[in-house]
Amino acid sequence: MRKATHSVILLLVGGALLKISIDGTYVRYVKEGMLPLLYVAGGVLVTVAVLSLVAVYRGKREESHEHEHSFDAAWLLLLPLLAVLLVAPPALGGFSAARSGSALGTAPEKAEFPPLPAGDPVRLSVLDYASRSVFDSGKTLGDRRLKLSGFLMTAPDGGLYLARMRITCCAADGRPVKVGLTGQVPGGLKADQWVEVTGKYSTRSGKDQINDETIPYFQVETLTQIAAPKKPYES
Repeated sequence: MRKATHSVILLLVGGALLKISIDGTYVRYVKEGMLPLLYVAGGVLVTVAVLSLVAVYRGKREESHEHEHSFDAAWLLLLPLLAVLLVAPPALGGFSAARSGSALGTAPEKAEFPPLPAGDPVRLSVLDYASRSVFDSGKTLGDRRLKLSGFLMTAPDGGLYLARMRITCCAADGRPVKVGLTGQVPGGLKADQWVEVTGKYSTRSGKDQINDETIPYFQVETLTQIAAPKKPYES
């Protein structure tokens, strides 16, 4: 790879990092707390690339006509970078969730769940609802009205799961937390559609066919379609 090509790639990598940091789409790829690091990394890469390009075009002799017009396969590396700059890939959704087992895991030792906060309905994350359902048998959920939001995915039995992707560091380690939907679930819903559901704890549960994890269910009273949130992942 020629030095100029290397510098241009560095410039585009740095530019892509700065772009997703400024427009907020970085939360599709990494945890929210990594924003300062992305700014620093993007700024350093852009600075190094610009200085390197200046050095190349100041101190390097003109290459021969034949070499100048030869194709450098390294330029193909620019295609995915241009895709990020021009069209930001979407956050992980139903396609990834359908190929991964539920990420609820096992109960921590001496797991204790605090009482639900005041409110009617109480807004919970999908992870919090699933954890209280499976590891606390719904004791802290009781008969309270609850509100969850996530994207839909088709269950093996033809029903619907509500899911949210859970990440530890970045999208590469993303895995879903799945909650089955029962009760007043309208027809005509499509996978990957984001929805907000209001309802109550259900004693029903199932098993994830991928990793045999327990999948709790939610008794739906109302379901509303919503736009995908700016922060799609849970941690």
